[in-house]
Amino acid sequence: MDNTPGMLRLIIFLTTLSGIAFAGEATGVVFHDKNENGIHDEGEPGIPKVAVSNQREVVVTDAEGKWKLPHGDDTIFFVIKPSGWKTPVNEVQLPQFYYIHKPNGSPKNFRYAGVEPTGPLPESINFPLTPAEEPDTFKAIFFGDPQPRSIQQIDYMAHDVIAELIGTDAKFGVTLGDILFDDLDLFEASNANVAMIGIPWYNVVGNHDINFDSPNDRDSDETFHKHFGPNYYSFDYGAVHFLVLDDVEWGRTSSSGKKTYVGGLDEDQLTFIKNDLALVPEEKLVMLMMHIPLTTMENRTELYRLIEKRPYSLSISGHTHWHAHQYITKADGWEGAEPHHHIVNVTVSGTWWKGKKDELGIPHATMRDGAPNGYSIITFDGVNHTLDFKAARQPASYQLSIHAPDSVGAVDSDPNYVYVNVFNGSEKSKVRMKVGDGEWTEMEKVLEPDPHYVETRNREIEANPDGSQLNGPIASGHLWKTQFPAGLSLGNYLIEVEATDAYGRMHKGNRIIRVR
Repeated sequence: MDNTPGMLRLIIFLTTLSGIAFAGEATGVVFHDKNENGIHDEGEPGIPKVAVSNQREVVVTDAEGKWKLPHGDDTIFFVIKPSGWKTPVNEVQLPQFYYIHKPNGSPKNFRYAGVEPTGPLPESINFPLTPAEEPDTFKAIFFGDPQPRSIQQIDYMAHDVIAELIGTDAKFGVTLGDILFDDLDLFEASNANVAMIGIPWYNVVGNHDINFDSPNDRDSDETFHKHFGPNYYSFDYGAVHFLVLDDVEWGRTSSSGKKTYVGGLDEDQLTFIKNDLALVPEEKLVMLMMHIPLTTMENRTELYRLIEKRPYSLSISGHTHWHAHQYITKADGWEGAEPHHHIVNVTVSGTWWKGKKDELGIPHATMRDGAPNGYSIITFDGVNHTLDFKAARQPASYQLSIHAPDSVGAVDSDPNYVYVNVFNGSEKSKVRMKVGDGEWTEMEKVLEPDPHYVETRNREIEANPDGSQLNGPIASGHLWKTQFPAGLSLGNYLIEVEATDAYGRMHKGNRIIRVR
């Protein structure tokens, strides 16, 4: 087995160390790696019209696949993978599309190691690509906040979501930040875990994936760089252009005097986005992937200006530990012709791996909006998409939960209510209910805590007041409510529910209730 560190292997096979480029400029070739050995061998042609970036400027290779870019002493170069081509992946399925230039390495006074000194700039930084069939219709998996703080929680993830994804027909996966919960020494174990799925896996940096020792935002991603490369970048797959953003700005000072973060994008990243999108045809769907939701970024309107004139855009984030579809309008400063669709993704860790453990020893981890923990599978079809909410270890049909009393009195003086939580629901959903042979009743969308989550949390606190408690509930953005009909005769009744999700698909559920 090759025990050479992953980044060193990357440096070896991506570069030709036959000389040193002159100060201030890097050069290289994007080439067709016919034998897939990662080395630019004789007879392997350069690939023209491929974009390459230094995380600010973006250039296009010439007819021979050559490129030139300026650099400083801390620069990450990467190829923007075009449709119909693939980059190499390492032993844990991480795409190897970049070269890190840090002659002196990362700061040495951080708790968690960063990049070792890379030495002088190579004469040629060469990026290998090989042809790949990429249909316009394909699936990708999206993990929000796996956030394990220990090997035990990495094992939770393995049994709860990884095992059922092995053999997936998705083309790649993305973790939307908070890959870990502060302990960055767990990156290797976490990456090996996710690699079992068997598909290329991209990563977004989250606020729990950074070096808290850093006095500033620029150096806060050093350990992330070591394991994953650039903290923001882009690539094409099929008919979609994917933009990975770093919207965690570290280095602010809180009211208590401690270092903290906010959601936002710095000038270099905004410049990269502008330069990147200048090369993306308007007929492409642009998918932005970030950690902190777009609607809470401090300088989000600057990003809006860069994407709002495009006819097709979509974005997704994690961070909140609840699932939602947000439609951004002029009320938030958006000036596009149509509202922008932003997805706040379901989290793998749910409520941070809390809750009573089941027969396998895994916490139920229900999210604060009453939805189960899990992940999303998005099917892209040209400029269109469909998101499937997948609850961990549940059948794909499990898309809603019904909360109602086990029994009600025939002459109860106070009203009884039925609640339906449509996990993938939104303001575009419709939900209706029928009791027994009665008429269908339209349910009202409400912004309230899910009563099932509230009851579960209270019950667990009462049973174990000194244990790890579920976090407090939030008002759920996908909850419907109606009053249970009065005047029914004694007996058992079937509550039937029909609900549409954010994509207009019908989902059904039922529950038995007794009138006493």
